[in-house]
Amino acid sequence: MLFDARNRTSSMDELVEQAREIQDRAHVPYSEYPVGAALRTADGTVYVGCNIENANFSNSLHAEEVAIAEAIKSGHREFDRLAVSSARRDGVTPCGMCRQTLAEFCDDDLVVVCDHGDDVTEYTLGELLPDTITEDMLG
Repeated sequence: MLFDARNRTSSMDELVEQAREIQDRAHVPYSEYPVGAALRTADGTVYVGCNIENANFSNSLHAEEVAIAEAIKSGHREFDRLAVSSARRDGVTPCGMCRQTLAEFCDDDLVVVCDHGDDVTEYTLGELLPDTITEDMLG
């Protein structure tokens, strides 16, 4: 899903709100733990994603993966902010798999905002995933 923020300034609060709103579309019959993510591109376009569980847990999709997949398939390759929120407002951060996926397309300075309800915690992707696996390491 796409939110066009090119003609307005998308604040952290707006990104968190978009991450919260998309949780209603999550498919979480097993964990009952809805998560939403809102990823802002360098040009201000915002893509959102929610988690989609599968009985074969390894086939489940995480909110961050869904958001970045939408952005990538729409031709975006530059990102500046990501907000992540769970229904529990527990400050959830992207898991290791999502961090690696983000690192494939985002710089270390991508700001990751984690929702605590009344407050947020900000990290950079580099703080969450130092010394990431890169294309150069595979050569």
